[in-house]
Amino acid sequence: MNVMPRRQASRRFPGRLDLRKDKVEMSHGSGGRAMAQLIDELFVRHLENDLLRQGNDQAVFDAPPGRLVMSTDGHVISPLFFPGGDIGSLAVHGTINDVAMAGAKPLALSAGFILEEGFPLAELDRVVASMAAAAREAGVPVATGDTKVVERGKGDGVFITTTGIGVVPAGIEVSGDRARPGDAILINGSIGDHGVAVLSKRENLEFETAIVSDSAALHGLVADLVAAVPNLHCLRDPTRGGLATTLNEIAEQSGVGMQLVEDAVPIKPEVAGACELLGLDPLYVANEGKLVAICPQERAETALAAMRNHPLGRDPAIIGAVTDDEPGFVRMQTRLGGSRVVDWLAGEPLPRIC
Repeated sequence: MNVMPRRQASRRFPGRLDLRKDKVEMSHGSGGRAMAQLIDELFVRHLENDLLRQGNDQAVFDAPPGRLVMSTDGHVISPLFFPGGDIGSLAVHGTINDVAMAGAKPLALSAGFILEEGFPLAELDRVVASMAAAAREAGVPVATGDTKVVERGKGDGVFITTTGIGVVPAGIEVSGDRARPGDAILINGSIGDHGVAVLSKRENLEFETAIVSDSAALHGLVADLVAAVPNLHCLRDPTRGGLATTLNEIAEQSGVGMQLVEDAVPIKPEVAGACELLGLDPLYVANEGKLVAICPQERAETALAAMRNHPLGRDPAIIGAVTDDEPGFVRMQTRLGGSRVVDWLAGEPLPRIC
């Protein structure tokens, strides 16, 4: 996103974009005057910050001491707007969270937009405004970016790819291969809210519900957690595939087993009811503002207290433990006292929710 200072860029354009009526045209991806105007009058107007204002094809900034962390994510959600968020805020939150799950402090984001010819500029303006608001609230700037346009029918309105960079402070070692037998497994709140919120707005799947997406930037909660429990072993945000798939990933990565307790997993009654109606298991429904934390058992209560003291962790729970039985397998103690395997997600019951 080659950005010119706005006072200079405005002289290059004979008239202003009509964000209420205009639509994305192929010329908006040409690299010429139309693209420069779209960037200036829409993207820069919302996202402007010191790094973006450098006006280069890259952002140059100093990084604090520590190990660098980098993550990238593609966002293709449908619908673009849903209760509690949209593709713009989701793109910010999702990548910030992926960086934060290493125990890192996110520093900056890049954003790549794939726009479909004919997409209303009013909707694009709404998406970018939401992205900018989410970035400001998180304190993580969108430092650089890119815009491309594809022909009508070859996209789906807008796709966004974001990349984040952050720094892990010295002494913090958080990774998916560090879960150990005896560790406690914690979550910062109820599961399935995001997936159900998206489904509530999807065509032919609407149902009455007050549920909104849990989409949020979790780096502040992570900072509090690692400050309280520096020997935290694992962090992961259970997005696509939900809690079940996330725990299977960690179990395989660490070579351990896991035992969950069904009654301990927090699920709102509305989410449980919606999932029952749709034939879905809440354990596999996506989340965008939840994290799984794995730490030594003796530090579990300290971790719970740190979560409760943060706005995004007011209803945390210890949901199980890491075991040395059946490495790579996740099991759940059911309400009836039995046991069942909680396997990887099979198929794609919830398309395009991230």
